[in-house]
Amino acid sequence: MDDQNKNLLLATALSFMVILAWFVGGPMLFPQWFPEEPVAQQAAAPAAAPEATAAPAAEDAATAASNEPAPEAPRVTIDTPKLSGSLSLAGGRIDDLLLKGYRETVDPTSPEVRLMSPVGKDHPYYAVFGWLAGNGLEPADVPDAKTQWSVAGNATLTHEAPVTLTWQNTKGLTFTRTISIDADFMFTITDKVDNAGTAEARLAPYGIVARHGLPKLQNTYIVHEGLVRRTDGTFGEVDYADFADFAVPEGEALPTEKQSATTDGWIGFTDHYWMATLVPEQGKPWTSIAKYVPQNDIYQAEVRHDVMAIAPGTSAEVSTRLYAGAKEWETIRGYQNEGGIAGFIDSIDWGWFYFLTKPIFALLHWLNATIGNMGLAIIALTFVLKVLVLPLAYKSYVSMARMKELQPEMEALKEKAGDDKQKLQREIMQLYKDRKVNPAAGCLPILIQIPIFFALFKVISVTLELRHAAFFGWLNDLAAPDSSSMYNLFGLLPWDGPVTGSLTHMIFIGILPIILGITMWMQQKLNPAPTDPIQQQIFAWMPWVFMFMMSTFASGLIVYWITNNTITFVQQYLIMASHGSRPDFFGNIKAGAKKPVAVSDKSKKK
Repeated sequence: MDDQNKNLLLATALSFMVILAWFVGGPMLFPQWFPEEPVAQQAAAPAAAPEATAAPAAEDAATAASNEPAPEAPRVTIDTPKLSGSLSLAGGRIDDLLLKGYRETVDPTSPEVRLMSPVGKDHPYYAVFGWLAGNGLEPADVPDAKTQWSVAGNATLTHEAPVTLTWQNTKGLTFTRTISIDADFMFTITDKVDNAGTAEARLAPYGIVARHGLPKLQNTYIVHEGLVRRTDGTFGEVDYADFADFAVPEGEALPTEKQSATTDGWIGFTDHYWMATLVPEQGKPWTSIAKYVPQNDIYQAEVRHDVMAIAPGTSAEVSTRLYAGAKEWETIRGYQNEGGIAGFIDSIDWGWFYFLTKPIFALLHWLNATIGNMGLAIIALTFVLKVLVLPLAYKSYVSMARMKELQPEMEALKEKAGDDKQKLQREIMQLYKDRKVNPAAGCLPILIQIPIFFALFKVISVTLELRHAAFFGWLNDLAAPDSSSMYNLFGLLPWDGPVTGSLTHMIFIGILPIILGITMWMQQKLNPAPTDPIQQQIFAWMPWVFMFMMSTFASGLIVYWITNNTITFVQQYLIMASHGSRPDFFGNIKAGAKKPVAVSDKSKKK
């Protein structure tokens, strides 16, 4: 590889390091600012609009602006294979959910992950459904977030038995709410209105997911946390920090972003691994609402249905689904493919390289199901990816072998050209052309590796299936950095290592990053060092710089990179050897151990 090719490789590698530093150190060096979270003690109660001919939703229809706490009310137990908790008969709100099978930490005795909490607890987060009063009705004539419902029949919500709630007003309207849930995380809320009165009833149903204050954010650029939505085929995300920047549109009283939909869509809030998303009936018109209540610091996602006109003696109903649970790829994909929720898989943050991330994760998921160990699945995935790019890698290494064959002729051209660098460049390019050699081909493995690396980086960092996934030994969470540390000689000394993710842990790195540094160094020694002494020093330090940088990365990603480096080493050695250019591995190690000689020193010797 000549100096020109070395420069290209060096520029590529340094760019790669800058991008890595941004992903790893960005949140530390350039932290996002978020307002201090207040203690919100008020309930989110939609305020009814004044009478309107077109739709009762015209005047800031549903808003979490009430300062009054929700009244005490009996609760209905929720018990399914994946969820436990309760719902309050005050508003029929779903505000107490725990995720069975998911723990706060890798310790099996740690608490289950809490998804939703009622007002008065830490980080209130809940879903509430209601109606907005239209012509001829007062706000008290329709159920809202504080309405005291009555249970009709079964008092425990399971995946086999729904719960039915009822409420009546004084004008002949009977409201019946049926709440059902499947064996996974999908609630279905069906609201029915029977009009036994003498006048037409005009009212509009809504569903809200409300969040008081900011949740415990990851504060990372790796994954989106905030509002996530799809509206008529258009996907969108809104960070929590951007809610306060919403305008106040006509007919609304609070910062609001409205989108009208006619075919499909959904809206809700996503965390790193969990989400709560409202899904209206697909194929029917609805309005997607993102809203912020600044005085109470409440973030709100809302599904607003069109107004219904219910004649005397008739009835009407509407159904809204609520996904409240873990972002399990297979479960979400099932709701998309079989449940008719278009684009639901995009609720998982696949990143810029989604066209790579999605198929890579699908393959990794299948390998894990087949092998039964996520670490081994990552290793198997690495082999598959290397096989797929083998034709390009083969051409690259063949080109590197042919470049090595040209070294004597290039040295002769340098002697012949002397100080005439333009002449030297012309003759070298002509040599490449005559011998049909591409000088940049040697950089193809790195250029190919970058998008694959970031796609896998996204998969391992974002997808739930890697969370708390064990490999072997001390590696019990492939989504977290290697917990071993030189500080206690990797567990041999009788004291604890530094906290994972801390600066001390980054200095006293673990076993996996050290192995990574060694494999990078071995791969580098397949090629002779650059002739320029500055480049020699940069290349000499690069594996060890990467070793410390990568110590903060998920251990699953380190397993991938170690495997990739090992395969690449074997590939390059065998392919180049088969073309008569066997890499001088040990010779390059010896040459690298010598102190680089500066160009000026060489001139003095001459």
